[in-house]
Amino acid sequence: MTMPITSVTKDPEKLSLTVVADFPVSQERLWAAWEDPRQLERFWGPPFAPATFTHHDFRTGGRAEYFLTGPNGEKWPNSWKFAAVNPIDFFEAEDGDGDDMPTSMTFTFETTATGSRMIHVTRFSSVEAMEKTIPGMEEGFRAAMPQLDALLEA
Repeated sequence: MTMPITSVTKDPEKLSLTVVADFPVSQERLWAAWEDPRQLERFWGPPFAPATFTHHDFRTGGRAEYFLTGPNGEKWPNSWKFAAVNPIDFFEAEDGDGDDMPTSMTFTFETTATGSRMIHVTRFSSVEAMEKTIPGMEEGFRAAMPQLDALLEA
């Protein structure tokens, strides 16, 4: 299995983190993994803290609610408010947790010569929030994206 992440770019001036990942499946199949909460649970969150989605209203104005379960049974709740959803092309979500978490995430999906690409841009409220959040977030993405790759290959 190849590593799907092709680049990770931190931009303190734009207060953003951009992760690009390529997958050997159609754009429609990649989108379907995000649209279906049971598929989303199989890759959102690192292997040591899987996600459970309790609500997934995947439309503009809708919400997703989920929690990650840690290795000792601890639960970390979170939610997204979908600011925009344009099926198979992109969605934007605002993080519902507040605190130092990202303020918004945009996922763009496009067709490539070898399958499809996901471009994920996370925006932060400050450089401090970026510096505090990015190390764990980048580690989480590097753990989660191979899980998405495995799901798509199944």
